[in-house]
Amino acid sequence: MDTNAQRLESQSTEKQTVEEHKIKIGVSKEEQETTLPEGADQQPIFVLRTTVNREEQVIDFIARKAKQKHLNVYSVLHPHGMRGYVFIEAGSKHDAEQAITGVPYARGLLKNPVFLKDIEHLLEKGKREINIKKNDIAEIIAGPFKREKCKVIRVDKAKGDVVVQLLEAAVPIPLTVKIDNIKVIRREEE
Repeated sequence: MDTNAQRLESQSTEKQTVEEHKIKIGVSKEEQETTLPEGADQQPIFVLRTTVNREEQVIDFIARKAKQKHLNVYSVLHPHGMRGYVFIEAGSKHDAEQAITGVPYARGLLKNPVFLKDIEHLLEKGKREINIKKNDIAEIIAGPFKREKCKVIRVDKAKGDVVVQLLEAAVPIPLTVKIDNIKVIRREEE
């Protein structure tokens, strides 16, 4: 009979430790948003392979799932120019795996996590010199007018837009395009 009592006692202490563990793991939304994880500069960042051009959708799915299940996922990001990969900063690999389970377009986590110092160059936004002036002849390199030649009418550096006029169009219509979507071919000398 002593063994049955001991077994019941050990089961109740196991239940108690499991309950305590659940309480420690459960983090409220307010705590998740306001507190950074300990050793944030040493926090592992898990790399998720995704379907190319579906990264933003994957981020939305992961963020929604992490909030619903109260997972320790601190941030999810997709650096500009890095196609097919999403970075997940989570408390553990288990949390990251739970966040991506059943997410469409998610292909799986890479084996080894990376650290902030490894991907810092992807996160820093360097200020780029804009070298586009009025009356420049340029080529549109993206969008529906790709490979069309145009003349720059106005440059709005604050918004990052350029107003151009297509050279080969029958009717001159001004178009507004992003500065990144044109490249200067020839510069008009003043």
